Amino acid sequence: MDLFFQQAINGLVVGSIYSLVALGITLIYGIMHLPNFAHGHLYMLGAYFTFFMMTLYGFSYWPAILVSVAALVLIGMLLERIVFRPLQNAPHINSMIAAVGVMLFIEATARVLWGSDYRRLDSPYGGVINLFGITITQQRLIVIIAAIVLMVGLNLFLKRTVVGSTIEAMAQSREGAFLVGINANRVSLLTFAIASGLAAAAASLAAPINLVYPSMGAMVNLKAFVIIVLGGMGSIPGAVLGGYILGMAESMSGTYVNSEYKDLVAFILLVLIMTVKPTGLFAKEVR
Repeated sequence: MDLFFQQAINGLVVGSIYSLVALGITLIYGIMHLPNFAHGHLYMLGAYFTFFMMTLYGFSYWPAILVSVAALVLIGMLLERIVFRPLQNAPHINSMIAAVGVMLFIEATARVLWGSDYRRLDSPYGGVINLFGITITQQRLIVIIAAIVLMVGLNLFLKRTVVGSTIEAMAQSREGAFLVGINANRVSLLTFAIASGLAAAAASLAAPINLVYPSMGAMVNLKAFVIIVLGGMGSIPGAVLGGYILGMAESMSGTYVNSEYKDLVAFILLVLIMTVKPTGLFAKEVR
């Protein structure tokens, strides 16, 4: 039983990272109906920014995360302004191709600038905590708590602020938002900024646990897309729940089945849930 609870904690850690990344993709899809294939590579950039802030410039962990988030917010806004906004009236396939192009460009640039080496970021929170017989490192506990804080904060922002309400209005009905005077370009810009910041935060939290390398965002990106399909395209609760379901499933299957096949779990879950509920767990109502 102790092993089960230990793996449950590990599943919460992985699920927290997946949920934060999937939330960013969900926000962008909900506003622009754009599957941003480059999102995982923004996640990768966030990890590199935190790594270099700490190793080259001597920043402590939390200020390095803030710098990483700020940098990715700016990069996300830049991408929205110069890449995706000019394509907003073009066929959707154009934006999808542009997203793939941005993804390839970011990874290639990272390899040129920083090489393909695997780098390890030492966590300042390397201590171990024992809770009711379950062992967890401080860094993993920080990942869980910080992810919950970010998700609750995002929910409060969307539900309790005027700016957040404009994002929700755009997601519910783009035409209706236009009719009440909401500036679609500003909302899209803000959405890209929030989504990119979430990706940077997720990567910065995960960097001390995982290795940092140019293609690290590829698998995370793929799983995040599986998550938003599982949860229902554009559904924020679905992205959160789907992330934790996948994290738990991977952790348990790696322990009780075979760790070599844990990356297949995402696609097995996708097939099973799509068979039972093709629209996803929390599909948004079509109006």
